[in-house]
Amino acid sequence: MSAPELATQSCKDCAPGSARLDEAQAAKLHRQIDAAWERDADQVIRRVFTFSNFREPFALATQIALLAESQGHHPDLEVSWGKLAVTFTTHHAGGLTESDFVMAAKIDGFAPA
Repeated sequence: MSAPELATQSCKDCAPGSARLDEAQAAKLHRQIDAAWERDADQVIRRVFTFSNFREPFALATQIALLAESQGHHPDLEVSWGKLAVTFTTHHAGGLTESDFVMAAKIDGFAPA
C-alpha cells in the first residue's frame, strides 16, 4: 500500500484490548508517510509543524480536529505560537495501529510541507 492508498483508507474502530502493530509493521507503514513524522518504536508517531504566527497552527489544528471527528480517531494536539505538534497513538491498543498511519497520511495530503 502506498501513501496515496493509505490516505484513502478509513480508520477502523478499536476496542480495548485491540492489538497494536509490531515493530516491523510500524516501520513498513512509517515509510509510507511524510518523513517529518517521527516514530517511537511501536508506540507513537509525532510531527511538528512550524509557522510564523498563531493563526496558521490554530487553523491546521482545526482542520485536523474536523478530520479526526469524521474518522473517529483523535490525535493529541499541542497548539502554541508558531507551532503545532500532532501525536498519534491508539490508547485502546497500547501503541500504534494502522489507523494512526491512515490519519497521518490524510494530514500529509493537506498540511504544509
